[in-house]
Amino acid sequence: QVQLVESGGGMVQAGGSLRLSCAASGRTFSTSAMGWFGQAPGKEREFVAAINWEGAVTYYAASTKGRFTISRDNAKNTVWLQMDSLEPEDTAVYFCAASSHGTLPRMVEESTHWDYWGQGTQVTVSS
Repeated sequence: QVQLVESGGGMVQAGGSLRLSCAASGRTFSTSAMGWFGQAPGKEREFVAAINWEGAVTYYAASTKGRFTISRDNAKNTVWLQMDSLEPEDTAVYFCAASSHGTLPRMVEESTHWDYWGQGTQVTVSS
């Protein structure tokens, strides 16, 4: 079991930056792949980024590659999402997700392939 708590959301102007944190509890964090998803009002939850258990492998959605960076520190039981060059289209509730496995899920962009979820943190980007 992994419990996840997101923080770091807020309001920012276009072009700005935010750093989201996901604090995990439970003894399996260091062996779990982790991911971030965003859900805009009226839309489905969409994949943003993922990282494997040791941080050696990362994967990004096409819309965020080059602007967002996912990282983790297993000693701190924390995964981060550094969001730069934010656009109004990035406005969403961002959710942290954990897998029961250390490698990225086979269908990493599908929310149904992730096993544990946090409650989410709101990110609002104004133009």
